[in-house]
Amino acid sequence: MNTSTGRKPAKTCYEHIGGKLGQLLLEQFVEKGWIAKENPADRHYYITDKGQEEFTKLGIDLSQIKAE
Repeated sequence: MNTSTGRKPAKTCYEHIGGKLGQLLLEQFVEKGWIAKENPADRHYYITDKGQEEFTKLGIDLSQIKAE
């Protein structure tokens, strides 16, 4: 983090978190098994049963996520 400018390692783009923080969150959610892909070539992830449990523990209301 560049403390001289006060900038944070996160940004939003089209209402999604990006930047280094977004990348690190994605990596951790995959590593912990909270999100996964049907197959490695997929661009989209789904929330696993474990992820539903853990995100709920964090106070995240998953009912706000629209099914695609």
